[in-house]
Amino acid sequence: MLSADPLLLSRIQFAANISFHILFPMITIGLGWMLLFFKLRFNATRDTKWMGAYRLWVKVFALSFALGVVSGVTMSFQFGTNWPGYMETVGNIAGPLLSYEVLTAFFLEATFLGIMLFGFNRVSNRVHTIATVLVAVGTTLSAFWILALVSWMHTPAGFEMRDGVAYATDWWAIIFNPSFPYRLVHTMLASFLTVAFLFTGLSAYRWLRGDKTEAVKSTLRTGVVMAALLAPLQVFTGDLHGLNTLEHQPAKIAAMEGVWETQTGAPLVLFALPDEDTKQNRFAIEIPKLASLILTHDLDGEVKGLNEFEGAHPPVAAVFWSFRVMVGVGMLMLVLGLAGAVSLFRRGMTGALLNRAYVAMTFSGWVAVLAGWYTTEIGRQPFLVAGVLRTADAVGPVSGAAVATTLTGYLVVYTALIAAYISVVFYLARQAGRPEVKDSEPTAYGPRPAGLSEVAGNA
Repeated sequence: MLSADPLLLSRIQFAANISFHILFPMITIGLGWMLLFFKLRFNATRDTKWMGAYRLWVKVFALSFALGVVSGVTMSFQFGTNWPGYMETVGNIAGPLLSYEVLTAFFLEATFLGIMLFGFNRVSNRVHTIATVLVAVGTTLSAFWILALVSWMHTPAGFEMRDGVAYATDWWAIIFNPSFPYRLVHTMLASFLTVAFLFTGLSAYRWLRGDKTEAVKSTLRTGVVMAALLAPLQVFTGDLHGLNTLEHQPAKIAAMEGVWETQTGAPLVLFALPDEDTKQNRFAIEIPKLASLILTHDLDGEVKGLNEFEGAHPPVAAVFWSFRVMVGVGMLMLVLGLAGAVSLFRRGMTGALLNRAYVAMTFSGWVAVLAGWYTTEIGRQPFLVAGVLRTADAVGPVSGAAVATTLTGYLVVYTALIAAYISVVFYLARQAGRPEVKDSEPTAYGPRPAGLSEVAGNA
């Protein structure tokens, strides 16, 4: 019975927690820098549309940050309750990296976010701008340390094993392990693309509801330009990341591509139903030699098959399909970003059809991020730390029934929180066009600029 398998249930529970948690840092990382962009544009031009955008999106940032913190704390407890073998084996490396994230990033974000939210009328414009800078830096530092640890788990380096315990021998090699630069860039771009479509989606939503203020136009154009520029760059960095994975984790690549037998001139499998029992792809639709060309940049390049890694390759179907979902959503982002850029160039604004598509794609970044995360993390199985610690050896002595109970509770709460988050974000967008601030109200920048009351409501 499923309830009697604590390993499987513990994996599902941790996956549920990390799936919920990762949604919010993927917004705050990119959004922190975009808030700084809005603030610097306002400082340079004194154009109130940029302050209107800042006031709305800082609320979205705060909401995302709060949910990210809460879910992160919950997730961290599972290292002790469900996965004690993880910290017992690699805690000497994981512990410091997690601590660096808290000390250098979390405190920075938490401290200065308050100034960003409540300091408009209490601190000078310079102090408020500095606070925005520090929060943006903090989000990136947070990503840096977490991704250093995650990457080390995929491509461990700079350590030695003594009596079954990992000890650091070279922290530089640990942090800048072989997959870290690629994963960091790929994840940062994913965050900015997530924010780009959040911008376009909510701005298009406001536009379709009749709010055609300059603040809406500016954020919509900003999101479209971001998508048009970053989506092609993400394709390029994804290719580099794939080549790195092919070198260090060929079993993961074999699962992603659905390649069972080692072969030269491997076809690209567009669609199939991977069958692990028979070790073949059913109903496969393939393009000859394209997988070899993509992975090795050679039509006759060799791609290792899953049968080379008997008993040490990841679940094939999950990795195969999550990878295709990620790529599919990414291609849709690319098309909509370029289509929006063409529309802006020709007409100065996106049309109703594109805007409806952007509303539908508001949270598409979440779909792509989760699919990519599943590809990466499931693709590491059956190891928690590649070649060092198997997942089965790290699970704790918790009964399946106990894990099933807490898992059910997590899923109910997380489903409600995600629904509430999306509802609140769209509520903020609907409220954003209602002017409610009086012209006589002082600002953090001295006398209120003429016309600010109109866009202050955009907060």
